[in-house]
Amino acid sequence: QVQLVESGGGSVEAGGSLRLSCAASAYTISTYSMGWFRQAPGKEREGVIVIDSFGYTRHADSVKGRFTISRDKAKNTLSLQMNSLKLEDTAMYYCAADRSVIRTLNPTLFHYWGQGTQVAVSS
Repeated sequence: QVQLVESGGGSVEAGGSLRLSCAASAYTISTYSMGWFRQAPGKEREGVIVIDSFGYTRHADSVKGRFTISRDKAKNTLSLQMNSLKLEDTAMYYCAADRSVIRTLNPTLFHYWGQGTQVAVSS
């Protein structure tokens, strides 16, 4: 069974930075497609950024140039570095994984999910 545990959320002022982490098994980190998704109140879950097992990444247009995904195989973690945060980045952020090679931001394609970590950006 694939277990994903997010951490690193919190409150930050607009323009600030946060780094989210997703802990998983070594096998998951190395071989699964993984990604970060978010859901704001009253809105559907949306893809933020994904990475497949070959290192291919895809970003949502809204986060290009600000968010970076990375996979640390030594620490068995997937990270999301978020810079220049905006009010509209406020949401619950989820880590997700799937055995298939996924290169889209469609959350319905991912089978395994973490419990989420809250990010709140204030002015």
